[in-house]
Amino acid sequence: MRVYLVGFMSAGKTTLGFQLARHLKMRFMDLDQCISETEGDSVQDIFEKYGETYFRKKEQQALHNTFTVQQTVIATGGGTPVHFDNMEQMIKHGLTFYLQLPRESIIKRLEKSARERPLIKNKSQEELSRFIEELFEQRKAFYEKAHFEVDASNKNALHYITRILSGYMY
Repeated sequence: MRVYLVGFMSAGKTTLGFQLARHLKMRFMDLDQCISETEGDSVQDIFEKYGETYFRKKEQQALHNTFTVQQTVIATGGGTPVHFDNMEQMIKHGLTFYLQLPRESIIKRLEKSARERPLIKNKSQEELSRFIEELFEQRKAFYEKAHFEVDASNKNALHYITRILSGYMY
């Protein structure tokens, strides 16, 4: 079994994914971290040195590498489902969960980490808000293809996902 967590930047995919994997005694993978380890550089540096197209190709390769692992929870990047046929491949190779978070919460979280995120680096608060609104609208349809949607702001999100997965594990 493979579990893919999708959603916008700062929706909690890595945090919840790590907790979920630990709870289920499964392996955890963060796609951005896999790319960083393979490339020997941070995601931010890869974007700056080689551009988004290069990064997205590496992201697709990293995603395809997950198709052979078992008993793994995979946190994807916010843009992973949007490029190539990545979302369809995740649906085909595992169970997908869209971690939903209100845009206002996303904006608050991203304001704190804007420096580390290549797509929003150096944007003013107004530019950040407008950019997130536009990007969210572009990505939403891809996220909504997931098998399940989960309110990531709910403290019981981990329990909810675990209950769904228990029906697939036994």
